[in-house]
Amino acid sequence: MNDSITIVGHVGKDPLSKSFGHNKVVKFSVAVKEYSSNTEEEKTMWIDVDAWNGLGDRVVKTVTKGREVVVNGRLAMSTYSKDIEGTSVQITKPVIKLTSFHLCGPKPAAKDETQTEDSQPQASRKKLAAVKA
Repeated sequence: MNDSITIVGHVGKDPLSKSFGHNKVVKFSVAVKEYSSNTEEEKTMWIDVDAWNGLGDRVVKTVTKGREVVVNGRLAMSTYSKDIEGTSVQITKPVIKLTSFHLCGPKPAAKDETQTEDSQPQASRKKLAAVKA
């Protein structure tokens, strides 16, 4: 097998979709914990992922910020120019061209899905009142 990479991490932002004529690319980044045998300090490494066309459509429908995901793909290098203090600088960074992905763990709860005392069932509120008394 040529040029294959697998990573496991958490999605940093909701995926963004861009169209180029008949093709579409969906971009997102994954945070991966980086460990060192010299120190016990954990570092986070951010890896960009590109998903093209139909696979990108699946990513948009299922991948959300905070979700743990297993990413399989091919490693590629992305080069672009960036203007830093008036000077154009070439920047090269690794990007994973997605071939498949798997969602792990539970879907992250949205802020409005967390329970408050008012949203608890009647029986739970009665038990809580009995405990407080």
